[in-house]
Amino acid sequence: MSEQLRTTPLTDLWSEMGGKMVEFAGYNMPVQFPDGVVKEHLWTRENAGLFDVSHMGPAFASLDDKTGLSAEEAHNKIAKIFEQVLPCDIQGLARGQIRYTTLLNNDGGVIDDLMIGRGKSDYEQGSLYVVVNAGGKEEDFKIFNEISKGVATVKRWDENALIALQGPKAVEVIKTLAPDAANLSFMSYNGFKTELGGVVIARSGYTGEDGFEILIKAENAVNITEFLLKNKNVKPIGLGARDSLRLEAGLCLYGHDLDQTISPIEAGLAWTIQKCRRERADFPGASRILDEITNKPSRKRIGIEFLDRAPAREGTIIQNQNGDDIGIVTSGGFSPSLNVPIAMGYVATEFATIGTQIRLMVRGTARDARVCAMTFVPHNYFKSESNYNRSQK
Repeated sequence: MSEQLRTTPLTDLWSEMGGKMVEFAGYNMPVQFPDGVVKEHLWTRENAGLFDVSHMGPAFASLDDKTGLSAEEAHNKIAKIFEQVLPCDIQGLARGQIRYTTLLNNDGGVIDDLMIGRGKSDYEQGSLYVVVNAGGKEEDFKIFNEISKGVATVKRWDENALIALQGPKAVEVIKTLAPDAANLSFMSYNGFKTELGGVVIARSGYTGEDGFEILIKAENAVNITEFLLKNKNVKPIGLGARDSLRLEAGLCLYGHDLDQTISPIEAGLAWTIQKCRRERADFPGASRILDEITNKPSRKRIGIEFLDRAPAREGTIIQNQNGDDIGIVTSGGFSPSLNVPIAMGYVATEFATIGTQIRLMVRGTARDARVCAMTFVPHNYFKSESNYNRSQK
């Protein structure tokens, strides 16, 4: 089966290291290593875990012609192209800044969630760095190519390697590869020269921890990855722990907590739509989304605290205390950090207040639970006076 799947530049390395390889989004990926998911999860929370996320869709979009344009004009021109389908303020990005955003359909549903960033140097103005999800990247790139046709070119980089170095010791590790990358603010990126080749490094991630995502040319991928793995604070981490880490952090997984019927407001992502975009109301689904901001959506994403240890997986029906169906679990699993089951899901808005008593229908039995704050484990993102946390508000 693995011969029919796409591989990353690191697939052979993971197999050699004992990775248990499984199909994910059409790729042959490691779900865990010999230590197992729980140990990998806890290692990342305490040290630094290294993940292969090369199945994602990194790309650079650049204007075809910048003749006669100032740096700011070039940036605004390409930003306006992408603002046709993304509801975030791209024109207002600072140099080197990244924003988390959503790609929307005409009904305001989420086609995908992604990162988009503005380069730092003068040369990079008129270009944007984009990273989309693996499962929907073909549709995403089709949309991006359509809106930019004749004006800009989207160059895919997904045949190369993208790795994520995550955890409280990640900053000390990144210094050994690219010392200046340790000065990046949260949600910012830049290009760096290293002794093992040039890389693009962003201070971001999908675990709730401080960390970095490193884009590497395919020919340098194994050397750089092996260099990082030689550090005593780094271990390879599979997709299993990546999922439990993001769930503890209250982060959405596309295809589960987000899909084309769910709006950013229902998902608790109103902060991704900046004030200027709300005022302009010029993005897909704006009428629905602005109405939901003003009048509240009919459903909301919630965190779920279990009152016993019976786990509830995706698809579990959520009921109120009277036994009426009010929603569904979209992500559920065991929290290695808390040693309890946790879950997220959607319920009718009237039942979304923190502390509301609910019931989960687990294998035909009603289990008591309650609505809780979305972040099960506090985020440990890097903070500084000059960082870009304002982009998260």
